[in-house]
Amino acid sequence: MGFLLRTLITALGLGFAAEFVDGIAIDQTRTMLFSAILLGVVNAVVRPVAIFLTLPITIVTLGLFLWVINAAMLGLVAWFFPGFSVEGFGSALIGSAIVSLTSWIGSSFVGPRGRYEVMVARQGQRRLE
Repeated sequence: MGFLLRTLITALGLGFAAEFVDGIAIDQTRTMLFSAILLGVVNAVVRPVAIFLTLPITIVTLGLFLWVINAAMLGLVAWFFPGFSVEGFGSALIGSAIVSLTSWIGSSFVGPRGRYEVMVARQGQRRLE
């Protein structure tokens, strides 16, 4: 359930990126969903290797090079699907920022078990001091 929910959140981020970034285009909803699944797999398998191989430059740039790695992962996913295109590095950079921000916000509502969770502050409860 958690994988499906996170995939839908990533697909939503890809949809936002396609809507707001001029150089990113996704033809169909099906392509967007499969791209979200592949992006999850690429981020789980390829991204750690890329981070390890570029660790010195990541340290020198104080972690900003991770943004470049995220853009490269988005470009790699776009390379696999003919209906998903990323035109240039700048579009990939902005698109990866949108997908990351959407995933971060969306995942904050998903608990570790993959369920939708909301924290409610209740008034009138005693505090232990």
